[in-house]
Amino acid sequence: MTPGEIREEIIDILESIAPDEDLSELQDAPNFRDQLELDSMDFLDIVMELRKRYRIQIPEEEYEQLASMQSTVAYLEPIMKDMAKAS
Repeated sequence: MTPGEIREEIIDILESIAPDEDLSELQDAPNFRDQLELDSMDFLDIVMELRKRYRIQIPEEEYEQLASMQSTVAYLEPIMKDMAKAS
């Protein structure tokens, strides 16, 4: 997956977790929590959705790398590339 495709997938996940949020002006660098009204359960829902959709296991100590769109895409890009090669 390209970074743009990963970004679209993350937006899709955020829309399902926080349907009342306006994601049209979501910025890449600021933390999701600074831009959206997400609590810790919402954050866990993001992790669980990634696991469900893509069978990605994200260790708890790496959750901080999913803090913003930019860091999430950077974290997932090598994982998603490896997945594409494996399929």
